[in-house]
Amino acid sequence: MKRLIAFAAIAFVFVVVKAQTTTNNQNQNNNTQKDSVKLIQMTGIVISDSMERIPYTKVSNMTTRKGVIADFYGYFALVVRPGDTIRFTSLGYKTKTYYVPNETKDEFSLVQILKFDTLTTDPVDVYPWPSKEAFADAFVNMPSPNDDLKRARERLTPQEMAYVGALMESDGLSSYSAYQQQFYQDQYTRGQGPQNNLLNPASWADFLKGIGTGRYRISN
Repeated sequence: MKRLIAFAAIAFVFVVVKAQTTTNNQNQNNNTQKDSVKLIQMTGIVISDSMERIPYTKVSNMTTRKGVIADFYGYFALVVRPGDTIRFTSLGYKTKTYYVPNETKDEFSLVQILKFDTLTTDPVDVYPWPSKEAFADAFVNMPSPNDDLKRARERLTPQEMAYVGALMESDGLSSYSAYQQQFYQDQYTRGQGPQNNLLNPASWADFLKGIGTGRYRISN
C-alpha cells in the first residue's frame, strides 16, 4: 500500500513538472512571435479628388479592428503591420481600401484620395401635423391671416376714411366739392331736424382745426 501511494505521488509530481515546462515553452514561443511582428508607423492626409482636405475621416484597420479619426485638416497617424487592410470612410465620399505591402519600411506616409459620392434618396414630405385628422382640424380652425388686403379693407371703413380725410389739407377742388355737398345737404334737409355730421369729412376737418384754439371748452 505504501509503495502504491509513493508511486502515485511521483507520477503526480512528474505531470505537474511536465505541464509547467510546456507552459513555459508556449509563453516563450508567443513572446518570440510577438517580438517578430513588424510594427509600422503610418501617417498621411486624406483629400478629395478636387484636392481639398477632408476633415474627420474615419481610418479603420480592418485586420486588428482598431482605427483613428483624422483631424480637421485631414491628417492621421496609425500603427499598422504588413498585410493589414486599411479602410477610409467619410460621409459624402466613396469608401477606399488600402493594403499595407509586406516590404514596407518601419514608417511611411500616404496621401489618400477619396471621390465624391452622390447620395440619392426618395423625396420626403415634412408636415407639422402628426396625422390627417390633425391636419383637417387645423385647416378648419385656422385663423384667417392678417394680410395686406385685409388691412387695406379695414382702412377703408367710413370712420377711418373720415378721420384720414380730416387730417389731409384740402385744395381748391376738395373745398369746392365739400361746399357743394354741404349746400345740397342743406337744401335736402331744409325744414327738418339737424343732420348728423359724424361721417362728414368737412365737419371733422373743422373740428380738428378748432382743437387747441380755444374754440371748444370742456365742461365738468
